[in-house]
Amino acid sequence: MINQQLLNPQSILVVGGSNDITKPGGRVLKNLIDGNFHNLYVVNPKEAEIQGKKCYANVEEVPSADVAILCIAAKFCEQTIETLCSQKGTKAIIIVSAGFSEVGEAGKALEDRIVALCNKYQATLIGPNCIGMLTPNYNGVFAGPIPKLEPQGCDFVTGSGATACFIIEEAIMHGLPFASVFSVGNSAQIGVEEVLEFWDNTFDAKTSSKVKLIYLEKVSNPQKLLKHSRSLINKGCRIAAVKSGTSEDGSRAASSHTGALAGSDTAVDALFKKAGIIRCFGRFELITVATILQNAQLKGQNIAIVTHAGGPGVMLTDALSETGMRVPHIEGAAADELLTKLFHGSSVANPIDFLATGTAEQLDVILDYIENKFDNIDGTAVIYGTAGLFEVYDSYDVIDKHKKTDKKPIYPVMPSPYLTANEMKHFFNKGNACFTDEVAFGKALGKVFHAISPAKEELESAKVDVAKIRQVIDNAENGYLEPEQVQMLLDAAKISRAKEIVVKTQNEAVAAAKEIGYPLVMKVVGPVHKSDVGGVKLNIKDDNTVIETFDAMMKIADAEGVLLQPMLSGTELFIGAKYEENYGHLIFCGLGGIFIEVLKDVQYSLSPVNQSEALNMIKSLKSYKIIEGVRGQAGINQDMFANIIVQVSALLKYAPEIFEMDINPLLGTEKSVVAVDARIRIER
Repeated sequence: MINQQLLNPQSILVVGGSNDITKPGGRVLKNLIDGNFHNLYVVNPKEAEIQGKKCYANVEEVPSADVAILCIAAKFCEQTIETLCSQKGTKAIIIVSAGFSEVGEAGKALEDRIVALCNKYQATLIGPNCIGMLTPNYNGVFAGPIPKLEPQGCDFVTGSGATACFIIEEAIMHGLPFASVFSVGNSAQIGVEEVLEFWDNTFDAKTSSKVKLIYLEKVSNPQKLLKHSRSLINKGCRIAAVKSGTSEDGSRAASSHTGALAGSDTAVDALFKKAGIIRCFGRFELITVATILQNAQLKGQNIAIVTHAGGPGVMLTDALSETGMRVPHIEGAAADELLTKLFHGSSVANPIDFLATGTAEQLDVILDYIENKFDNIDGTAVIYGTAGLFEVYDSYDVIDKHKKTDKKPIYPVMPSPYLTANEMKHFFNKGNACFTDEVAFGKALGKVFHAISPAKEELESAKVDVAKIRQVIDNAENGYLEPEQVQMLLDAAKISRAKEIVVKTQNEAVAAAKEIGYPLVMKVVGPVHKSDVGGVKLNIKDDNTVIETFDAMMKIADAEGVLLQPMLSGTELFIGAKYEENYGHLIFCGLGGIFIEVLKDVQYSLSPVNQSEALNMIKSLKSYKIIEGVRGQAGINQDMFANIIVQVSALLKYAPEIFEMDINPLLGTEKSVVAVDARIRIER
């Protein structure tokens, strides 16, 4: 419940204000004053005046205030909020103080009581244990630095106050402005997901910021984050996020391939992909991506590199190529003509190197040619630093002019932030931002350009036998299902499978072999990894071999029977699923058989998955060339493969008790994709 009093207050009260600006209460007051917020009140029983503002002894004496920023010990916050909300009409509380849920049960109980108070009086609570709030209207933070704040800057929400400071400082170094900063701290009432919900519900295509940045250490409500991120992006926003805490301490035992592949960070990654969020892995990458997003949207992959230093141009070419972007060769009459306007030794082949002696006038001409005469170029990276011999204001003015007039986006890389500090400040004051590292920029540009759109919200109609699915699940115990139960679920989910018969005697084995027909496959039932214990035998062609194989397999530890199948051929494929708490099911696909263990080349998505998502998963595999068909070998039917992924998704919808599931392998050909082996584990 984020209200207008929080965003655009008419009056602000600092409880615990101080003349000592090294203390939170002193610094937040100074920041408010420096930001030209005038209607300020201060409470401190020890002072009559603080930083030129009248000081009140207690909150009972102050006039009404829209926002109260509490910089007092945690134990005093509850009664202070009760007084402010009940007597002063305060509708927004920012608690920068620590000592709440982060310190233990007593702190959590205090925090819960404060949330209940704020909810009772319909007041917005930010924090506790945060740095505060920034908007173009006021600097309500106790930390620094304070970035440029303007309505079309980036909206930023963070769960870590200290990290927010470092990210903001990085942004200032790039000239990147902000529209608002929400530091939610413990997220007692308002967390990252609630801020996203607010941005979504109040979004105005004409006035709202189009770039949203997120830093979080925990996803508290994945479905809410998915819903509002997807909605914002579909409205025209771009979202970039850092989710820290990606490593897992130690390895988790897993009884299936999918269980070994899945993890909590895999779920976060799948959530971000489904929502269309660009995932970053550090504050520098986050700000680099954000600076790209603040530019006009790039329409194609072809980039011109303009540089007066050869090395950075080569490194940027490498970085762009590695991320699937292109630096096309520039040639022809227009290129020849441009070369005559540059100093001897220059090159226009791309990178366009106009030498260290190149002038601002030459840079202007180059950018004119790229905009108007080089049709095979979609955007331009200009690398322009200095060795300190002369000032570069004129060159930066040229870049500024073209950024504001050209249709093709221009990305300024300014690798001399120390020597050109004044020129960069001049460039930033004209409303620009820049990059300082060409390789980081190149990698980020590729990530942004290739970012996929949010997945469609609706599940495409997948026909399954719901009654049969529920019959199997409701009558199953926790643990791995029997082969017959797995077969029934696959059939109910309309997943093509090889004919299977499970036998427990020699006579049953011979009879089953005659029913299936030779050649056939025999597999032990019971052990998890059959091939590891000699529990798989292929290409069996006669009754005697059936009997010998049956006897050998029944001697394997934990053997419960033997499964017979027809001997099929095709490319081995894999589909798996794993339930992750709070997120739901993750669905995986890739090459099957031993390849899943050796290559670990998989793609994944949060369920539900539609046909388009499934095809995108398949096409994103590193081994996709094998699926397409390579060196004269036929490929597999990708639509059928994708359809089985969709059918698995539908199965999971009606059988949420499925904890882990492997279909490995499926055998794929041009005409069919058939499940050969599957394991399903139930956990209620």
